[in-house]
This record gives sequence, structure tokens and C-alpha cells, in this order.
Amino acid sequence: MDWDAAAAAFDDEPDHGLRAPGVRAAWAARLRSWLPGHPADVLDLGCGTGSLSLLAAEQGHRVTGVDSSPAMAGRARAKLAGRDAVVLHGDAASPPVGERRYDVILVRHVLWTLPDPAAVLRRWRALLRPGGRFVLVEGVWGTVDPVGTPADRLVALLEPVTRHARVERLSDDPALWGRAVDDERYAVLATV
Repeated sequence: MDWDAAAAAFDDEPDHGLRAPGVRAAWAARLRSWLPGHPADVLDLGCGTGSLSLLAAEQGHRVTGVDSSPAMAGRARAKLAGRDAVVLHGDAASPPVGERRYDVILVRHVLWTLPDPAAVLRRWRALLRPGGRFVLVEGVWGTVDPVGTPADRLVALLEPVTRHARVERLSDDPALWGRAVDDERYAVLATV
């Protein structure tokens, strides 16, 4: 996929741009329940145009977004202007954050695209502070040629690098997607 070419229309999808008040409120509520109740350092990998980064920043978190598409990163920077946030252009699998450590790694619909998710999760684990958490929103889309990662597979991949992982099903909440969906969508929340 040419993410630079897709950037201009990316936010047109209800669950990407979070423009509809109901969709935005649904994602804000989920993030509030998933992220710490105090200001924390959040690393949003594959942040796209920064919609979830913006919600996290609005909830008082310090956000670093990373995206491999310069056009997506540019749109995220514009969306986050004036917030306690920075957006970096770089590879989500190997984020350009140096020795910095985070309280939360937030990833939505990215892990399934990476060729070696187990290695990536180990790399990301090293970026978390003790007691930090993963918030991984993934799924399996399509019926003829489904793509994605089933929840049980992601939980198994997390076992070597986390203490506790739980799955929160998201498919049955149409407010998150702007419509009813019948594929597998979920979040895995895991602490280290």
C-alpha cells in the first residue's frame, strides 16, 4: 500500500479520522480505560494521521507518534500541533527513539503487517519501562482472503515478553467503527 498516496483520504474512514462525535467518543472512552489514569509517556507506533495520538494527548499523556509515511506523519504533526506530542518519521518495527523508554506502547492495525511480529514485540518490550503496558488493537479482516492476526495468536506471541495479557473484543461495538462489523476486531492489553 502506498501510504503517502492514501494519506489525503485516510481520515475519511470513520474509525481512522474519528470525525464523527460518536466514533470519537467511543475511542476516547476505550483509551481512557486502557491508558494510565495519570499523565504517562505513550509511544504510538504506526500512528497514521495521529487520531489516537490526539485522543491520548487530550487525556493528558505525553505522546510520541511514529509513522513510516512522511505524508501520514505530516498530517499527524498538524493534528497534534500545540499538544505535548512529537511525531517522528520512521519504521514502527524499529522506532527512532534512541534510549527513551515509555509507559505505554499503543499500536493499531500495524502488527499484522510486519513480517516477524515475535521479534518486533521483543524489540518493543525493550522500549517499555517496568510495569509498562502494550495496547495492541488488531483483527482479522475479510472473508475470501482474510488478513490479520487472530487474538489467540497475538496473545501467544506476547507470552514470552509480558506478565499478563487480556483480550477485549471490539467487533460488537459499532460505535468504534461507525457501523456494524462482522469480522474479528479486538484489543490485547498486556503488562510487562
